[in-house]
Amino acid sequence: MALYSEKVMDHFLHPRNVGVIEDADAVGEVGNAKCGDIMKMYLKIEDDTIRDVKFETFGCGSAIASSSMATEMIKGKPVSEAMKLTNKAVTEALDGLPAHKIHCSVLAEEAIQSALEDYRRRQGQSGEKQ
Repeated sequence: MALYSEKVMDHFLHPRNVGVIEDADAVGEVGNAKCGDIMKMYLKIEDDTIRDVKFETFGCGSAIASSSMATEMIKGKPVSEAMKLTNKAVTEALDGLPAHKIHCSVLAEEAIQSALEDYRRRQGQSGEKQ
């Protein structure tokens, strides 16, 4: 069996939503000191819906694939739905990750949560769950 699924390889080799949103409504950045991966997520939100999402990831193939998949999973979704995204859902959408790479999907979840917290803060809702 291959170490990585076809979906992981596809999102690594052809990542979706890479880049920066200059006038982002929210930005979240997280990192893992143990492996050196860093993820930054940018959100453009209109009418409480994520209209656009971009990411910059410095890390391994699993980190890039996790970032790419996570952006695909929240794009066009209401903020309330994006808040529920879990690393397990990202891993499942990628048809699995090796056990030693699960932390990459955790980083993707945390980067999105960080961006959503930034959005709430900017909206004057810091600490509130929607």
